Amino acid sequence: MLSIILCVPLRFPPRPSAFKIKKMTQPIPPITLPPPENPLLEGEWLRERLQRWLDTEFIPEAVNQKIAQRAAQIFVRQRMEGENDLGSLVIAIVTEMQSYDFSNSFYGEFAIANAVSDLLLESLGIDKCCGQ
Repeated sequence: MLSIILCVPLRFPPRPSAFKIKKMTQPIPPITLPPPENPLLEGEWLRERLQRWLDTEFIPEAVNQKIAQRAAQIFVRQRMEGENDLGSLVIAIVTEMQSYDFSNSFYGEFAIANAVSDLLLESLGIDKCCGQ
């Protein structure tokens, strides 16, 4: 059996002109939630919506309730501490959900944080795709 190995010289790093990067003229503005009037009620709303999302995205599982409860607890605590920036809330959920055991779930901390972000954007009437 004969094997042929082709050696093609690679130019690394690629020429800067090989990539056309479009410069953004305007930074993306942060999304700020209104100050909470009732953080516990917000948390209950989020828990219900997130569990519904988890149950419909794949299949209803008992672990979905626990995941939604944990994410809502993090959200409520952050809101009660005065956090209104959506990006900071998402990072807090990712960070704190890293210690959660997702071994019995299809999800992970990033999927949960992104779902929370999508649900909050939807509740504010903001298009989750393009931020408008």
